[in-house]
Amino acid sequence: MLSAKSLFTEILDDDESFALFCSIAASGESQGGWENARIAALVPESERELAPKITRHGADEDKHGRIFNALMKKRGLDPVPVPSDTDYTMLLERHGIGLAHEKLKGEQPLTVQDIVTYLAHSRVTEQRASEQMDLLRKHFADHPDIGRAVKMISNDEDNHLAYCHEELLRFAGAGHGRDIQRTLRECALAEIRIYRDVSLAVMAHMGRILGWSRARSALLAAGIHAVYAYERFAGWRRMVSLRMPERRDALGGPASAAPEFA
Repeated sequence: MLSAKSLFTEILDDDESFALFCSIAASGESQGGWENARIAALVPESERELAPKITRHGADEDKHGRIFNALMKKRGLDPVPVPSDTDYTMLLERHGIGLAHEKLKGEQPLTVQDIVTYLAHSRVTEQRASEQMDLLRKHFADHPDIGRAVKMISNDEDNHLAYCHEELLRFAGAGHGRDIQRTLRECALAEIRIYRDVSLAVMAHMGRILGWSRARSALLAAGIHAVYAYERFAGWRRMVSLRMPERRDALGGPASAAPEFA
């Protein structure tokens, strides 16, 4: 039976596919860490109180990258090059989602509107991350090799999503509500396209590594297209709603340390 659990178990059990999965994940998390660190450094003076939370967000992302690298090291594997068609963060940036890297590489302070854009982008992408990690946590929380990592990263992603909700609601109350909704909608519609394309690319690479039949690859591709069709019709709306989270001030403290993998 083809299920999320059986699919990921197959990827997990093969060294080559596991190395590719972890390398893709580590690269994306490390890129997110750099972006948040630069945003924290460039926060406008009027929003300096937000800088520690952005720093914490980036530290969490860096930690996740180290965790995925540690999981590979534990199995005696080295990171592998990330195919460009699987690079989710790069493709988001290339399509104008979030803040341009050229801006983040400079020293000019960001504007309040830039911070709103960053938070809206993060609200959308953290929704995806939270859902993906929740799925892994459901099936692999007790796994002897990846269980601890999955639980820690899942908890962090839930914190990131809560933080985005709370801060965006604060900015909405300050008069940015219309801009926030417009930006959220634009980000969500772009993200679901990019997520579809990256998912198709990842499955194509995994299929070659694991020797999947054409029929199985076609079935997986059909499933990815079906998810996109649902998200394009209605599912994207879950990414643009805002509600006060149960976890208040979710990024109000220092990042937790990464677990050791002996």
